[in-house]
Amino acid sequence: MTDSVHKNFVDSFKAELKIASPGRINLIGEHTDYNKGFVLPTAIDKHIVFQFKKNGTTDTCNVYSATFDKMLTFNLNEVAPSDKEWENYILGVVSQIQLRGKKLSGFDCIIESYLPMGSGISSSAALECGLAFGLNQIFNLGLEKIELVKIGQKAEHTYVGTQCGIMDQFASVMSQSGHVILLDCNSISHQMIPADFGDYQVLLLNTNVSHNLADSAYNTRVAECASVVEAIAKYYPDVTSLRGVNFEMLAEVTSEITPIAYKRARFVLEENERVNKAVEALKSKDLNTFGELMYGSHSGLQNDYEVSCEELDFLTAFSKDYDQVLGARMMGGGFGGCTINLIRKDGVESFVAEATKAYKEKFNIDLTSFTAVPSQGTAVTN
Repeated sequence: MTDSVHKNFVDSFKAELKIASPGRINLIGEHTDYNKGFVLPTAIDKHIVFQFKKNGTTDTCNVYSATFDKMLTFNLNEVAPSDKEWENYILGVVSQIQLRGKKLSGFDCIIESYLPMGSGISSSAALECGLAFGLNQIFNLGLEKIELVKIGQKAEHTYVGTQCGIMDQFASVMSQSGHVILLDCNSISHQMIPADFGDYQVLLLNTNVSHNLADSAYNTRVAECASVVEAIAKYYPDVTSLRGVNFEMLAEVTSEITPIAYKRARFVLEENERVNKAVEALKSKDLNTFGELMYGSHSGLQNDYEVSCEELDFLTAFSKDYDQVLGARMMGGGFGGCTINLIRKDGVESFVAEATKAYKEKFNIDLTSFTAVPSQGTAVTN
């Protein structure tokens, strides 16, 4: 389609339904979700906004990305993977809804993102869950929230090709304002933990780099962890993920797995412990301990899981020179994106200025930053 057609589509659009689907942060618990471990995420006050309307056809759908000025038109009877990555997030969700026997008809949708690009706050899950949530609403499909979470995750597995855990989609849909979620990715049970940071707040520093190792390395880490599970399951048949493994069991198979796989598994076991300690620290308002656990998480991600990068390591180390920062670590899949920092509110401006200057001098890259507030999950909006 031409730009003029896009303009006509937007100008004549009269939305029947608007949905806001948030990005998410993860305070601690990285690369544990696909290992059925513990995570501590929450939705934030940055969203993708969806406008929906039925278009009166039985099978024609038009989805316009205002952010990228791209249009996807497809037939509900011919849903199949695309060679354009962004389209697969849409098509994958529609496919998963159809596989559940739910009936859709023709619809139009405009999508506009207000999420900082490439910052690791899971715009993909926001996209999947916002679309699933909106289609569930406008077509009265009767899907429960947890089913929308699973639809988003399966769409990413089957159409995008990323074997992600359930954390991102769960946080995007299920979050409550002012809380973080202690999520058990094995049982999918969860607790809402009040996020009372007092004089402190969450600050994200965006490296504005995305190294091309990210996608392949992610799936490699999934496979490395699976190799440890396979070795342990020979002796403990009930073990199906690293969640069922303890340090003694890991020690028993050291000679049967590679040293790299051992390091990956050790990190996951230690990270699960850090998440639970962090929750106790948050409950008791011991933010100093919480910050120390964040630094411990980064060290493990840098040295054992090896998914960090020079830029992330620089920013995390830089933060240690500032008393206003209690803790920092890389967040997300790795090899770029953001560090997440717990910092005094009155120290944000000066810290950002000094970090920006130092980062520019070191890498000749402009640093960007934004604060994040624990917020409501995907919902109808005005």
